[in-house]
Amino acid sequence: MAQWEAVIGLEVHVELKTNTKLFCNSSTEFGGDPNTHVCPICLGMPGTMPVLNKRVVEYAVKAGLALNCRINRYSTFDRKNYFYPDVPKNWQTSQNYLPIASKGYLDIEVNGSSKRIGIHHLHMEEDAGKLVHQGTIISSPYSLVDYNRAAVPLIEIVSEPDIRTPEEARAYLEKLKAIIQYTGISDCKMEEGSLRCDANISIRPRGSDEFNTKTEIKNMNSFRALQRALEYEIERQIDVVEDGGEVVSETRTWDEDKGVTLSMREKLQSQDYRCFPEPDLPPIVLEEKWVEEIKAGLPELPDARKARYVDRYGLPAYDAEVLTLTKETSDYFEEVLEHYPQAKTVSNWIMGDFSRLMNENNLEISDSSVSPVQLADLLKLIDKGTISGKIAKTVLEEMVKTGKDPVKIVEEKGLVQITDEGEISRIIDEVLANNPKSVADYRSGKTKAMGFLVGQTMKATKGKANPELVNKLLKEKLQ
Repeated sequence: MAQWEAVIGLEVHVELKTNTKLFCNSSTEFGGDPNTHVCPICLGMPGTMPVLNKRVVEYAVKAGLALNCRINRYSTFDRKNYFYPDVPKNWQTSQNYLPIASKGYLDIEVNGSSKRIGIHHLHMEEDAGKLVHQGTIISSPYSLVDYNRAAVPLIEIVSEPDIRTPEEARAYLEKLKAIIQYTGISDCKMEEGSLRCDANISIRPRGSDEFNTKTEIKNMNSFRALQRALEYEIERQIDVVEDGGEVVSETRTWDEDKGVTLSMREKLQSQDYRCFPEPDLPPIVLEEKWVEEIKAGLPELPDARKARYVDRYGLPAYDAEVLTLTKETSDYFEEVLEHYPQAKTVSNWIMGDFSRLMNENNLEISDSSVSPVQLADLLKLIDKGTISGKIAKTVLEEMVKTGKDPVKIVEEKGLVQITDEGEISRIIDEVLANNPKSVADYRSGKTKAMGFLVGQTMKATKGKANPELVNKLLKEKLQ
């Protein structure tokens, strides 16, 4: 691998959060019985005429501005011709020649280093329907088709081939998803297909500037799948070349269970699509005033919010990066701060135990039963000395399970911290009496024995003793 370098470009399809489809009033709601969110226009019936959804144009402009793109004041739609069973018109209405935005970028961070990834262009297009396979796409004896998704509005964001590793590809997709979510134009639910990624990948000798034959891996809908598929495909292409073979230009699919990419079909070239201007839709001419209004309405985006966290709250860049990776986490963090204005403490808890519990319970932060106010109340209990930090972790687990207030959990379970010096002193005496070897070790200079004795004391109090008091009294008694 050391002598080889990967060249990766990503094409990301984002489903826009509009109520109606790109060219008709059919619903875009996810789910529903098959073929119920359809009408003659999105089914491509002869004689029907499309009418462009203005909200789609607004959202596309908003995405382009958020991704530092040039907004093209004049753009057009084209017919991209091919026969797929899930495209009933036999063409897809897209923007092949004059997209609505181009020449943008976003910045990623991988292993502490930042890198700028260029965005070639962003264009609007309609989604295809959905094929339901019996088993895998490779082995299915037949497939069913659902046109509910046909003509749902998409934007496709095409990167420059600036990505060199699977880790960079993952970081790019994570950042892109965060930016789009901040704008509010899509929910970016990868599990529902509202954000999907195709990857174009080739290899070349390290140091070379040439672009070699690439393959395309279609429709990856998780960060993990993207990274694993690219790791496999890079190794596969290297093996092919080093064995004296040639990489074939083809479209491949990722088999998550087997952990391999599989050939689907020969890759079509742009001329194979026989694109030509869409005759039923006029060109889109954007007024400068409208674009400026959309620009003025952009929310604070992840990079700006990250910089604010570093400048205003003094957070490390790493913390700020993690907290702003999703809008939900960032919003949650700020709401906790409204009730408990100690940013680093809040950051530590959100990034640490709270995130761990969310992951263990397969929950998004927006699904959590722990409100920002409740988390702030928990941290206040630690500051007051009502509970120790260790007990607080137990309380938080119970909060995630039950949604109860921390004060109530502490009362019900009798978790109030022991701060009575006499009671702790008595318990320490028992611990010292039961562990004479550790006492002797400490007094002979083996200071690690102190940790053991602290642990035994905390164990004897079921974690409820004030740790500072335990340490202080133990040192006094061991002198």
